[in-house]
Amino acid sequence: MFAKKLFLIVTLLVSWPVLASPDIQHWQTDNGAKVLFVNAPELPMVDINVVFNAGAARDGDLPGTARLTSAMLDEGAADMNADEIATAFAKVGAKFSASSERDMAVLSLRSLTEEQAFTDALDVFTEVLSSPSFPQDSFLRIQQQLLTGLQAEKQSPSAMASRAFYANLYGKHPYSEMPAGQPETVSKITVADLKRFYQQYYVSQNAVVVIVGAVDKSKANDIAETLMSGLEQGEPAPAIAEVQSLTESALVSISYPSSQTTILVGQTGISRDDPDYFPLYVGNHILGGSGLVSQLSDEIREKRGLTYGVYSYFRPMQKQGPYQLGLQTRNDQTQEALSVLKQTLNTFIENGPTEQEITAAKQNITGGFALRVDSNNKIADYLSMIGFYNLPLDYLDSFNDKVKAVTVADIKDAFKRRIHADKMLTVLVGGETEQNE
Repeated sequence: MFAKKLFLIVTLLVSWPVLASPDIQHWQTDNGAKVLFVNAPELPMVDINVVFNAGAARDGDLPGTARLTSAMLDEGAADMNADEIATAFAKVGAKFSASSERDMAVLSLRSLTEEQAFTDALDVFTEVLSSPSFPQDSFLRIQQQLLTGLQAEKQSPSAMASRAFYANLYGKHPYSEMPAGQPETVSKITVADLKRFYQQYYVSQNAVVVIVGAVDKSKANDIAETLMSGLEQGEPAPAIAEVQSLTESALVSISYPSSQTTILVGQTGISRDDPDYFPLYVGNHILGGSGLVSQLSDEIREKRGLTYGVYSYFRPMQKQGPYQLGLQTRNDQTQEALSVLKQTLNTFIENGPTEQEITAAKQNITGGFALRVDSNNKIADYLSMIGFYNLPLDYLDSFNDKVKAVTVADIKDAFKRRIHADKMLTVLVGGETEQNE
């Protein structure tokens, strides 16, 4: 979700020391924002994320509001227009980005730590954060872009399936809407709506500031105070309503003229702080989260040639995010592929993995862990998650140990208690022959 590109000077560097367990320091700003900081002196640069509890779950009656608000932040700030903001960042080699998903909205800055360059970049970043002007002409343009994207979804079976999956899984819960909203709601949104959303949610008590780079704690504290100084203190966003699990199976079938059918199957899953997180995570890695070597891939792709790819994943959020299994297959193979998928899931719930499978999964997960924290921006992304979801500060330190501690019995127990194959939502998009065939 966050900006990943490095500017030129970084691409010239050929090595990076692996930082497997960064030392996380934390405190609060004077006006109540949470700060997480890691000193990483290896490169003369700094990554900053400012995370707000201001995602699409806060849209209310106007889905798309959070996404539009985020997109508008660098369109104008204080006395600068969009071009001037972009030029100011580019002039000092800084990279800015803003994004918004279901739970959170994030503003990110990557900058060199050379004093003048960083000062200039931080000044502009602070203006964008605290003084967005929401110009009407930019709003109309971005609103139209969002509407065009929503129209394009009608030509994408996977997008249609995902939208139907969330809508039918979550019903009236805020997670039911896609962050991009709907044409009828996006068309109603006004600049005044964005300003109200910004004023309520872009406040220091609703923020997490993450700083990773070649600055000391004193400098990091100054950065955080500067960033939060222009924001109202406000209040934390209220808790999101609890998610209601499905009480019976459901089928949604959407006809679409294509040679393939998109299949999504799932239920509500886990929150980010769920006590069953690690058994379910490791178990799902074996079932469908490890690509071509997963059980689902072996049964559906390798043995039967019913798809090019099949997956399953948990998407933990503030409340229970979805547990989703998915694939695409030829229309005439839909029922067979769906049957094999469900049977493979049932067998896994009943029997769990083998000792050989769990050993391989643990090695795969822990062996690749160092690559997840081998750069400033990756560490910043993890710190953003830790701070936003109030995870333990030793999350990164203890991750591998908790993975290694999972047993076959743990996985069988967690899957039997939490995954209900008889109460799942199935979404099918396709089934019609393409008109040009």
